[in-house]
Amino acid sequence: MQWTLVVPVKPLARAKSRLADTADDGVRPGLALAFAEDTVAAALACPAVVDVAVVTDDARAGRELAALGAHIVPGEPGGGLNTALAHGAAVVRAARPECPVAALNADLPALRPAELARVLAAAAQFPRSFLPDAAGIGTTLLAAAPGSELAPAFGTDSRARHRASGAVELRPDAVDSVRQDVDTGGDLRTALALGVGPHTAAVAARLLIAGQ
Repeated sequence: MQWTLVVPVKPLARAKSRLADTADDGVRPGLALAFAEDTVAAALACPAVVDVAVVTDDARAGRELAALGAHIVPGEPGGGLNTALAHGAAVVRAARPECPVAALNADLPALRPAELARVLAAAAQFPRSFLPDAAGIGTTLLAAAPGSELAPAFGTDSRARHRASGAVELRPDAVDSVRQDVDTGGDLRTALALGVGPHTAAVAARLLIAGQ
């Protein structure tokens, strides 16, 4: 099964506000973009992924992620995260109605293609499924097989919300990189310990140098 991933990227100037204790206002937009670049690059390198659709209205993010090979889908004005994901999935399905789609967080800088492939292989067994984040509260991936709607319910306690919606919780082994999203400085340190991609590594190195 060849998947299309829908990756939402909010305007970089408003991204990752919870990293204020680690990166200042001048650095956070570049750090958020680096997370997205490493996430998209790893996703495109996954053999189970045929395409990545990035939903964003940020010109810089769209330009840089398109250069990596992603397709850019403009967001719907006034919509939040779930609206953006539903819109992106609808655009994908309009072109390929029988395509399996999965929403993937844009802040997975340690993402490994092989681990993502294991998660998608597990997801292929169910009409709708999701992977909880490392904290066990949120969701990093929500998958919908052909014929099933994505029906995203991201936000506060999304793990419980997706489970309540009927999606099956996936529990594959050894997929830490797919679960480790980055919202806080502690999350970033954990991701760095796992091993992040080159874009995040470059920005993180500048942070470390500036902090010395």
